Amino acid sequence: MKVPVKFISSLEEKTVDELKNRLKNSKVPRVRQRAHGVLLSNEGFSIDQIAEILNVGRDAVSSWIDCWQQNWFNGLNDKPRTGGPCKLTPKEKDLVISLAFENPRSVSIIVAKLFEKTEKLISETTVKRILKAAGLTWKRVRKSVKDKRNEEEFEAASSEIEDLKTQHNEGDIELWFFDESGFDLEPSVPYAWQPIGETLEVPSKKSQRLNVLGFLTPDNQFESFCFEQTVNTDVVIACFDKFSRIKTSKPRIVIIDNASIHTSIDFIDQLPKLEKKGLIVKSLPTYSPELNIIEILWRFIKYWWLPFSAYSSFKNLVNEIENILKQIGSKFRINFAC
Repeated sequence: MKVPVKFISSLEEKTVDELKNRLKNSKVPRVRQRAHGVLLSNEGFSIDQIAEILNVGRDAVSSWIDCWQQNWFNGLNDKPRTGGPCKLTPKEKDLVISLAFENPRSVSIIVAKLFEKTEKLISETTVKRILKAAGLTWKRVRKSVKDKRNEEEFEAASSEIEDLKTQHNEGDIELWFFDESGFDLEPSVPYAWQPIGETLEVPSKKSQRLNVLGFLTPDNQFESFCFEQTVNTDVVIACFDKFSRIKTSKPRIVIIDNASIHTSIDFIDQLPKLEKKGLIVKSLPTYSPELNIIEILWRFIKYWWLPFSAYSSFKNLVNEIENILKQIGSKFRINFAC
């Protein structure tokens, strides 16, 4: 017997907008994840595809769809749970949160300081639950160069990019983001679920490097070029030349950062030639990596999409990366909430 396909039928634009709002702004991680799942289903992704993209079980995705069809936005929320009353008052919960901002790397210190102030002893699990309910999450601390950049230039560039995204979404232009990234056998694997008392090990060794130069749009159109040689200005110029030959009826705008190979005299000399082909290159202000959305793509590949088995050999790494690159926009997608 053929199993019926379960999916969410076409949603109205205002419903999609609200789902995107909850995906971007909800303080509850599970609500954001369920909203993402509903949006993917509305776009035609199957339950199995959604489960793979969001790294959850297919039963969970099936349940999200059922809850959505029965309760709409209320179906994104957790069901009420049973349990004993919390030991802490609302004011003491606020104290836990403020202690977390003072000691963001240690739950045990939060527990100790809370006991000093209230003489109430709670578990680290309770602290984590309070912090998650307040919209905090445990993740890697990011290095920042914000103190080096010009904020006025950053805000102006950010506003211009948002305008360009709107023009892209309306079909007036094509907006692309360009960048390079390298991959070798020293893996980027900071976190993974592991059995208690055991440590998951991934092979790590020096190796040759696969360099990927990519062009990405906010709606996951993607073009890439791979090289095992060093990336210099000549390589970048060659990639832009090939990219400019891809036929399109719309003007293209490409956003790039201020890497030295993007600001060299040889590359700048190519800009008038590219403009004649309908390709306009715009540079970001210095120290503004978060404005280049393709940086997010590289993180997804390195931290989420590359399997550990890719690091068994350089040949295997190249095969896995090429497989991912071919499927960006279909199997592998990022919701930039644009």
